[in-house]
Amino acid sequence: MQKFDILIVGGGMVGLTLALALRKQSSLTVAVADTLPMQTLKDEPDARVSAINLASQQLFANLDVWSAISAQRNQAYQHMHVWDKAGYGKLDFDHNMAETEQLGWIIENNIIRNALFEKAMQDDGITFFSEEKIQNIAMGDSEVFASFANQAPVTAKLLVGADGANSWVRQQMNMPMAFRDYDHHAVVATVRCPQGHQNTAWQVFLPTGPLAFLPLYDCNLCSIVWSTSPDEAKRISALNAEDFAKELTSASDGKLGNITLESERFTFPLTMRLAHDFFKDRAVLVGDAAHTIHPLAGQGVNLGLLDAASLAQVLTQQANLCSANEASATWVNDKTLKAYSRWRRSDAADMVAAMEGIKQAFTPQNDVVKFVRGVGMSLLDNISPLKRVLIQLALGEKGNLPELSKIKR
Repeated sequence: MQKFDILIVGGGMVGLTLALALRKQSSLTVAVADTLPMQTLKDEPDARVSAINLASQQLFANLDVWSAISAQRNQAYQHMHVWDKAGYGKLDFDHNMAETEQLGWIIENNIIRNALFEKAMQDDGITFFSEEKIQNIAMGDSEVFASFANQAPVTAKLLVGADGANSWVRQQMNMPMAFRDYDHHAVVATVRCPQGHQNTAWQVFLPTGPLAFLPLYDCNLCSIVWSTSPDEAKRISALNAEDFAKELTSASDGKLGNITLESERFTFPLTMRLAHDFFKDRAVLVGDAAHTIHPLAGQGVNLGLLDAASLAQVLTQQANLCSANEASATWVNDKTLKAYSRWRRSDAADMVAAMEGIKQAFTPQNDVVKFVRGVGMSLLDNISPLKRVLIQLALGEKGNLPELSKIKR
């Protein structure tokens, strides 16, 4: 039986970031259980990408993985253009307003995960269990026991669920969760835009939901996230490539030229989830296991990465304090886990509310609402202080950031 300080179930971007953040700040031993191997990059870009903000980029830099990520395919963007298809309102954001070189980066998920995976593999304090999934977990007074079907069990002082929206850990621990169907499905794909993306993230609010064009490393390629009703998602997914591209061109008012489809289309339902508490006994949740939000602002993965940095910070501070004082009390205790849960659940709840407010603001389509909405967007577009606040939120410069994520100016 192998013993560890922390067992992380889930080796995606958030789980691996947590493992590296723990090792960066402490000597805690970490086990990562995940059967998904590193993914070989294809010649064409993967349809699943993430918008990485400045706080997340700073976190990756502090974990010594940003250079590996930035050496791969990625695209920085300096501008954002948002408009209302049903009205005349628009918003334009520029990096100069935030006094930064970039507003963010669009990077394929596999590129980020591979860089984190390679870094973690180099750390002797991180052990991977990748041959089979955990079959059962049991809580003891001072340890968590995890068993496999064909290999020796492992124990840890703390169990972390970093295993996604349908978290097995959350289900095993019977951790309650607020849940609401957004009544939207997201259609994602890679498209070619002959007029170029111009280092800009584009988003148009259609009557059925938002459509985003996220710039990729090729100046004529974008990753789209088209959030719409389930029936509409089914309809546009069934269109042939030419007709689908025509609808994209029309929906975007031709601002990126006559679009062509470059990849398969993938569709998945969108659901809001928020755990009532982010911990129970000796188990704690991070990332999508704790919360999922609408992708319209591209903040889901950044929220999860902040979870990882925050949990690592509270745990390592307590572990280092106990070690320095030679305290008999364990560094895993309710006070520490409650502090993490309050910190991160508050941020997640604020983001859930913000996404809901934006979604609802663009849902009504009567003439009065469209007029008011257009006036509001136009006023906001011309009030620099308010726009600067919105930019700071998008960059991740808000609230109580963990030390590893604090943006350096």
